[in-house]
Amino acid sequence: MLGIKGVLSRFFPFFKDYIPYFLLAIFGMLLSSGGTAYSAYLVKPLLDEIFIAKDKEMLQLLPYAIIAVYALKEAGRYTQAYYTAYIGQDIIKRFRDMILGNLLKLDLSFFHEYRTGELISRNTNDVERVRTVVSNLIPEFIRETLTIFGLVGVVIYQSSELAFYSLIIMPLAVYPLSVLSKKMKKVSRQSQEKVSDITAKLSEIFNNIEIIQANNAQAYEHELFKKDNERYFKLTMKSVKVNELVSPVMETLGSIGVAVVIIVGGREVIEGAMSVGAFFSFLTALFMLYTPIKRISGLYNKMQDAIVASERIFFLLDQQPSITSGEEKIPSKIDTISFEHLSLSYGEKQALNDVNLEAKAGEMIALIGDSGGGKSSLMNMLMRFYDPSGGSIKINGIDLRAFNLHDLRHNIAMVTQRVYIFHDTIAANVAYGKEIDESRVIDSLQKANAYEFVQNLSLGIHTHLDEFGTNLSGGQRQRIAIARAIYTNPQVLILDEATSALDSHSEQKITEAIENLIQDKITFVIAHRLSTIKKADKIALLKHGNICAIGSDEELLANSKEYLKLKGLQH
Repeated sequence: MLGIKGVLSRFFPFFKDYIPYFLLAIFGMLLSSGGTAYSAYLVKPLLDEIFIAKDKEMLQLLPYAIIAVYALKEAGRYTQAYYTAYIGQDIIKRFRDMILGNLLKLDLSFFHEYRTGELISRNTNDVERVRTVVSNLIPEFIRETLTIFGLVGVVIYQSSELAFYSLIIMPLAVYPLSVLSKKMKKVSRQSQEKVSDITAKLSEIFNNIEIIQANNAQAYEHELFKKDNERYFKLTMKSVKVNELVSPVMETLGSIGVAVVIIVGGREVIEGAMSVGAFFSFLTALFMLYTPIKRISGLYNKMQDAIVASERIFFLLDQQPSITSGEEKIPSKIDTISFEHLSLSYGEKQALNDVNLEAKAGEMIALIGDSGGGKSSLMNMLMRFYDPSGGSIKINGIDLRAFNLHDLRHNIAMVTQRVYIFHDTIAANVAYGKEIDESRVIDSLQKANAYEFVQNLSLGIHTHLDEFGTNLSGGQRQRIAIARAIYTNPQVLILDEATSALDSHSEQKITEAIENLIQDKITFVIAHRLSTIKKADKIALLKHGNICAIGSDEELLANSKEYLKLKGLQH
């Protein structure tokens, strides 16, 4: 848990980059605070010299002095506001970049643990709350503190005795304000968690709108959202209630101080111990003094909100991937991939247990079996989305963990049943993450039997696809995904029922394209329809995380009851 000191210490390395801007902002604060204090002091000559002594020379000078003081004060306020806003916006831009940069490095298990909407909320809502610390709260806190020192100086200068009576009240405000600030921090944490819930719910609704409408579940989802929204409303109002108590507390205590000053100061003016101008200058400074004190109290409460947001942000920045990159380069020719005594656990669940399998260059290995058998888990470990709990995966006899992660994934292409289409052009989707070579894009589309329909689109390969590729059919999206795999020209292919969304004619064309593509490559096919794996060199049948049978189609037909059972189920 970070306090104010903890938050500031985490921000300090960033602040060092903005020292010139801070100096300009502080200069603006000094002008603003000094102008405020001096404007209170000017009440004395205004009353004593002009209205009481009737000094005509002072009448000529003082109005211009007032204009100059206020002009400098507002120039200082503008300078401070501009440069603190610049610092705040730039730091927040860097924070958002850093958060996403760090999240992209984390393991898949992290993204399974945290909802998408919550991560979005932390990188938008929470970061925006932190911006208010840098751009508003800290600068205002410094400015108001300087203003307090200036006004206290005027108060003491005009009458040290009255200053004692008026300022003795202020420490009494510390206890109730500290209680309010603790309550504010608790409410802020609950409020920010509820914002995450709302964002997550909206993300879930919009991503699943098709199934929601298909099941007439609009009212159901709306009710769930309304409940979250109502809870957030109540927390917000609780926050307002706590925050707005600051002003009544300060105003009430302030009025006691002012009442004491009027009694004591009025007696001194009547007795001639103090001039009218000095008394009203003192009283003006005192009235002005309670405003920055009240603001600082309010800022302290708002700071609790930002501290909670900072804790949530730094939590994301502090996350470290457990899967780290090695140094070895992937060989220019992968001859073998071997899975040796491989085990994988997700918490208490055992996904794979003592799996042994070897694939050689040019071979197609089919992975079959019921759902939950461990087929996808095996391929996820080859991609190093997860590392094994036991055993190892080796490429040409070298442990997978020794290889550079970027280089490993560059040499493996994965096409899954779930097709990933980005809100960009077809060319950018095919060459995703790599430089676009139009001739290679077209060649990849042709090999994936996709160029014919792409040609008929208004802008061809430069046609912009909607989010999730909703302006394409399911089969067309699948062919774009296959073209993406072809474009990378990988050494290893992973096909998770890659032709499942295609009609029989397109499937035949794609199968031919894949057969041309897989020459000299190692191909793993996760198959649910056994008709797609007849040409596999090896078929591994997985059940409950174990390989219970392995061999060619003919060998398994002759030796495996489990394989015969699967075949029988699909006749």
